Amino acid sequence: MLVPSRRRLKLEVWIVLGLSLGQSAVYSVVQLLDKMTRAPLAEGTSTLNRSQSTREYFDLTYQLLDILFALVPVLLVIYFLTDHRQAVSGEPNAGSAFQKLGFNFARPGKDLLQGMGLAALIGIPSLGLYAAGRALGITTAIIPSALDAYWWTVPVLILSALRHAVVEEVIVVGYLMNRFGKFGWSVPLSIAVSSLLRGTYHLYQGFGPFIGNVVMGIVFAWLYTRTKRVMPLVIAHAVLDIVAFVGFSLFGRAVGLG
Repeated sequence: MLVPSRRRLKLEVWIVLGLSLGQSAVYSVVQLLDKMTRAPLAEGTSTLNRSQSTREYFDLTYQLLDILFALVPVLLVIYFLTDHRQAVSGEPNAGSAFQKLGFNFARPGKDLLQGMGLAALIGIPSLGLYAAGRALGITTAIIPSALDAYWWTVPVLILSALRHAVVEEVIVVGYLMNRFGKFGWSVPLSIAVSSLLRGTYHLYQGFGPFIGNVVMGIVFAWLYTRTKRVMPLVIAHAVLDIVAFVGFSLFGRAVGLG
């Protein structure tokens, strides 16, 4: 099997991004322009988990389908990163993309500790940045969940958080950092492009979240270059989103939000 050329790898990256977060980035820019030309950003809202039907079980079906199909580009990335020449050798984990990305349970304790530490490092300053963005009028009001209160609401929000964590960290960090290295890009350039993409697909929330996610992207991508493990990043991202989604759903109205 021939080693893919840089041109082929670049085409591969464009296809993956066009099916996933690159598409989200384009829509995000358009949504930001739409909001800015309607009213000041401070008067806008960004809802992260919307109800998709007034009928309970159709809403549940739509939510689960969204989560399922959002993970397909991750499977595509896993396929692209698997070294099929080694995989046929019969050796355990030979050519495995999961091992290459560090997206496995090889060191659960250390990954969990790093993930929780990252969640605290990113989450606490993010609250301050959101408040500052709202005060400056450059950030929309963010509503983490607008789902109706059903028995399945919290489990679906947890699955949604896991979906975002896996899709973003596997593709934007693990996959892109691997491919950028194949392009011959320097580590600082690779980190910068990965981080700017992360910020761009959050632009629909305003400029505050854009800045915050760029900073988060720099920290996450830098850590990945040191550890070659995406699992702590997935854990950190999942914890942040679970706290935001589930916390808002359970306690948002009680504290005057939503």
